[in-house]
Parts: sequence; structure tokens; C-alpha cells
Amino acid sequence: MLISIVIPVYNGAKTVQPLARRLVELLGPQDLQIVLINDGSQDDSDAVCRELHRELPAVITYLNLARNFGEHNAVMAGLNHARGQYVVIMDDDFQNPPEEVPGLIRQAVEGDFDVVYTYYAEKKHHWFRNLGSRFNNFFAHFMLNKPLGLYLSSFKCLNRFMVNEIIKYKGYCPYIDGLVLRTTRNIGQMLVRHDQRREGRSGYNLRKMVGLYFNMLVNFSVIPLRISFVLGIIFSLMGLLGSLAVIVNKLVHPNEELGWSSLIASVLTFSGVQLLILGLVGEYVGRLLLNANNSPQFVVRDKRDRKDDHG
Repeated sequence: MLISIVIPVYNGAKTVQPLARRLVELLGPQDLQIVLINDGSQDDSDAVCRELHRELPAVITYLNLARNFGEHNAVMAGLNHARGQYVVIMDDDFQNPPEEVPGLIRQAVEGDFDVVYTYYAEKKHHWFRNLGSRFNNFFAHFMLNKPLGLYLSSFKCLNRFMVNEIIKYKGYCPYIDGLVLRTTRNIGQMLVRHDQRREGRSGYNLRKMVGLYFNMLVNFSVIPLRISFVLGIIFSLMGLLGSLAVIVNKLVHPNEELGWSSLIASVLTFSGVQLLILGLVGEYVGRLLLNANNSPQFVVRDKRDRKDDHG
């Protein structure tokens, strides 16, 4: 049974080589494929990955992307080139211990799960990243109907059925967990260890995390549009009731002057809601335009594996 390990690499020159070697030690070079995707790294990751391919040409598949596309796009590139019956997705920084990989695969096989997510007793991320993860899981439950208690970890194992369904998606802004949740509920979970990063720091800043939330909200759910519709009804009713109150008050007190401040407050409130809804609709339309223009998920500058050793 061929196992594929998909590892997006971003500034991981100091960690990806020992990680790949450790995975080979644990799983053996037979029936193992490690897919390394260099996502526009600014360090020597490209040279290190090329050296790994020269060292282990039968095991390493190396994809060098033309620029930085983001973690989920890089994972999509890896899934499109993964050949295994089971595919493990993990980070390049040793926070996902390679020693947990055999158990993760075993649980996926024995439980016949489409996907097995990992979860942690204690996460070693920065508190800001942990806060973002909680926020992401809350929104995924609300927007994507995520099962309660399921933690959407980036460290997971997919079977071939799940991989084949995911790579059917050709949109330019993929969200892996959204693609999983819209396909299956045959999901397992496994408790694993979470270690400190060996080198560097997380590439997820506030801008990237907000972008990830937008991908989840806009690309994989119409609930924001439904909320906008409900808000429109609510504020329309409020406007109608306010207008009736003004008319009644004017009939009862014909000499009373209308309040300028209340009028301005009402105009600003309703205008703000209108602009918010227009912006939301514009985001949907803009993403449709980008997809219609065939904006790429990823662009592979060169590829190296046992079938294509020349890139």
C-alpha cells in the first residue's frame, strides 16, 4: 500500500531535511512517497529540497511553485501529485511529530475513515494563533455545519476517495477542510502530541488568517448572504416602524420640530448596513470573476520525481 506524505514548505530549509529523513526511517523507503511543495520560500528551501530528491529519488516528489500561493493552495498542488492510497498532510516544522504518522495511517485504515483529523491535549502555538484556531473552528461549525467536537487540524490523513474528490475543485481559493466537510461525514479523530517549532515562527499573520476566514465564509457557504437578507428585512421593518412613529408624532404634536440628530443617526446606520451588504455581495461577485478568468490555484515552476527527474 503506497503512502504519500504531503508537506508544504515555507522557509523550512533547516527542518525539512531531517523531517523527510525521519519519515523514511519510520515508514521505510518502500511504498512511500513524500511530496514537498516549496511555496515561494525566501530561504534555501529550494536547494535543500533538490538535494533531498537527489538523495532519495524514489521517495521524494518535489514541486517548486512559481510564487507564494498560500498553505491551502500548496497542499492542493501536493494532493494533485500524490499517488498514495492514503495521504497524510503535515507541516514542515516538527510541530506535527513524525512519530505520530504510522498511528494516524493505522487508524484511517482500521476505521475505514475517509479522513482522520488529529487533535491535541495542549497546543504549542503562540496564544494569538491558538485564538485564531478557536475562532476558525467556531465559524466552521456555524458556516459549514462542522460536527461538534471536531477539531480541524492541518495534520490529517485522507484516503484515496477523499483525495480524488478534493482535487476536483479548481477554484483559485481552496479551503481543504471546507472541501472535506462538503464531501463526507465519515471522519475519525486521533489524539496526538503537539511540539514546539524547531526553527523560525509561524507564517500565519493577521492578514493571512483573515484571508482564510474569508475563503471559508465566501467560497464554501451562502449563509452570509442569508444573514444579509435577514438584516435587510429587520432594518426595513425598523425603518417602517420609525416612519410610522414620526407620522403619528407629527399628527399628535403638529408644532414639534423633527430631530436632526436622530435623522442623521438613522441615515448613517442604514447607509452603513447597505454598504456592508454591498461589500459582501461584491466579494462573492469578485471571486466569481476571478474563477471565470481561470485564476490559478498554483503554478508549478518545475517538478522532480522518479518519473520526471529533469524538472
